[in-house]
Amino acid sequence: MRRRTYITSGIVSATGLLAGCSNGSGESESVTESSSSYTVSMEPMGPVTFEGPPEDWVALLPSYADMGMALDAGQTLGIQLPYRYATEYYEELPGVEYDPDAVTTLYQDGVDKELFYEMDADVHFMEPNQLLNWYDWNDRDIQEVKENIGPFFGNFIRRRSDDWHDYPYYSLYEAFEKIAQVFGREQRYQQFASFHEEFLTDLREQLPETTPEAALIYPADETPKTFYPYQLYDGGVGKKHWRDLRLRDAFEGTDVGHYSGNTSLKVDFETLLDIDPDVLLVRGQVEKDQSTFEESIVEPMRNNPVASELTAVQNDAVYRGGYLDQGPIINLFQTEVAAQRIYSDVFSDETLFDRQRVADIINGDG
Repeated sequence: MRRRTYITSGIVSATGLLAGCSNGSGESESVTESSSSYTVSMEPMGPVTFEGPPEDWVALLPSYADMGMALDAGQTLGIQLPYRYATEYYEELPGVEYDPDAVTTLYQDGVDKELFYEMDADVHFMEPNQLLNWYDWNDRDIQEVKENIGPFFGNFIRRRSDDWHDYPYYSLYEAFEKIAQVFGREQRYQQFASFHEEFLTDLREQLPETTPEAALIYPADETPKTFYPYQLYDGGVGKKHWRDLRLRDAFEGTDVGHYSGNTSLKVDFETLLDIDPDVLLVRGQVEKDQSTFEESIVEPMRNNPVASELTAVQNDAVYRGGYLDQGPIINLFQTEVAAQRIYSDVFSDETLFDRQRVADIINGDG
C-alpha cells in the first residue's frame, strides 16, 4: 500500500467510512495510528488524523492553495481555474517561486475523478460538498477518493450564501490556522497573523472618519446594463478586503437583496442611480488589464444616459472587484490595491507593506 499521511476522518456524507483497506484476500486490514500521528478537526469533515505533514497536496480553490504557499509547504498539484488564482503576486516576494506549468487545471467541463488518481495527493484541501453540489459527484466518488488516494480537508469560505452549507464557516485566518496545523507550521501561521494584524491596524488608523458607500456588482450581460448585486457584510473571504477597509455597503437597508445564484436577481442602472453609491466595484474582471476594463466596462457607463449620472462614474470611482478567492498572501496584495484606489488621497505610497518581511516569514526567516 502506497505511503499515506491519512489515517482516519469523520463522516462527511451519508456514506460511512471504511475502517481500513482491503488486502489481497478481500479481508479488511485495520489502519493503526503511529505514535507521531496527530489529528486536526475541521467542519464538515470532523477529525482527520495524519501520520506526518503532507508532501503532495491539491487545493480546488486559490484560498487554500495560497495558504500552502504562505506556509512554504510547496504548491498545489492542481487548481480549479488558473486565471482565478492571483499567482502574479508571488513574483513580488523575493525567494518565493511558483511554477504554473506544474499545476493541473481541475475544471474541464466539470471535475473528473480520474484527475485525482493522476495527481495522487496526500490530502485534498477542499470540502466534499463542493464536488457533490457543483460537479455531480456522489457519495461513492467521495468515499473512493478518500479510501484510495487521500482525505478531504477544507471548508468553502468564499461566501456564506449556499443553502447546502448548513454547518460552521471559518474566517480566512481561522481556516489558515487549520491548514497550518495540518502541515505542522503553527509558528509560521502566528507570524503571518501578527503581520496581518499590524498591517490592518496601520491602514485603519489612516482611514477617514466617514468611508465611502460602495456597491459590489457582477455584470449580467456582455456590455453590461444589468448586474448581480452582492452584500459586503454577509461574511466570506471573497469580500474581506472591502470590509477591512470599512467601506459602507450601498445596498444595506435597501430592498435590492443579495445575489446567491438566483439569476433573476439583477439591478439596472436606474436602480443603481436611485442608490447612487460613491464607489462601484465590478467583479469578474480578473482576466482584463486596466485598459480593457476601461474599454469594456467604464466607457459604456460613461456613454449611457443613465449610468453617466452615477456619482461613481462621474468621479472615476469604478474599480475592478478583485479575485473571488484569496488566502493570506493574496489578501495582503488585494487590500493594498483596494486601499490605494479607493483612498488614493491617503495611500499614495508605491507599497503599503514590506514584501521582504512577508517573504522572510514564508521562507522561515521571519
